[in-house]
Amino acid sequence: MISEYAKIHDTVKLGHNIEIEENVVIEEGAIIGNNVVIKKDTIIKKGCVIADNTVLGKKPFKASASAVTIEKELPPLELGEYVTIGANCVIYRGAKLSNFVFVGDLASIREDVEIGEYTIIGRGVAVENQTKIGKRVKIETNAYITALSTIEDYCFVAPEVTFTNDNFLGRTEERKKYFKGATLKKGARIGANSTILPGITIGEDALVAAGSVVTKDVPSKKIVLGSPVKVYKDVPEEQLLENQSYYNE
Repeated sequence: MISEYAKIHDTVKLGHNIEIEENVVIEEGAIIGNNVVIKKDTIIKKGCVIADNTVLGKKPFKASASAVTIEKELPPLELGEYVTIGANCVIYRGAKLSNFVFVGDLASIREDVEIGEYTIIGRGVAVENQTKIGKRVKIETNAYITALSTIEDYCFVAPEVTFTNDNFLGRTEERKKYFKGATLKKGARIGANSTILPGITIGEDALVAAGSVVTKDVPSKKIVLGSPVKVYKDVPEEQLLENQSYYNE
């Protein structure tokens, strides 16, 4: 079903069994796979590719016990130019993905999320609401980015990394005053299976080793490891972001 009020460029390729609601805009050269649902007002700019069984522009449901989901009017989902969305993804209304973002299969991106250009969101990644992710970030398979997090440009988050935002683990109303996810400063890197406690800041160009539990802020340009983490040594000069050929402020 395609609404008569949708604006779809003549060059767009549409798959089978799709649903496109009113006021959707799809610009030239986009490819829409089979069984895709595009909710009203969604904006898809030129050259985007949307794979099978994906839902774009979904409104969030608020559970009765939800502490950070806010019932409010959200702006339309907006996909920048040449964005690729994999199969079986759910991208919520109120998210904004910049040009050349790549989202792997089975990923979920909530409302009030901004993602910078050329960033990669891996297979099965969950990005919760009120999160900002910069440009040229890579978040790998099955990482969990909790609500109220910030990831600056050029960061790397390995598979199975978990961010947290609630030191009270769901107990007491007092906890709601202190919700805060992690902040990764520019160029920070997090190793596989690490856990980042609420409100932690990982400094610029810092590296958290695999399997670590981060319970305190991490200084810039330091390698930390362990549970809880301790400073191990400086990040080698040749690994610093400023010395990489692809780095461009």
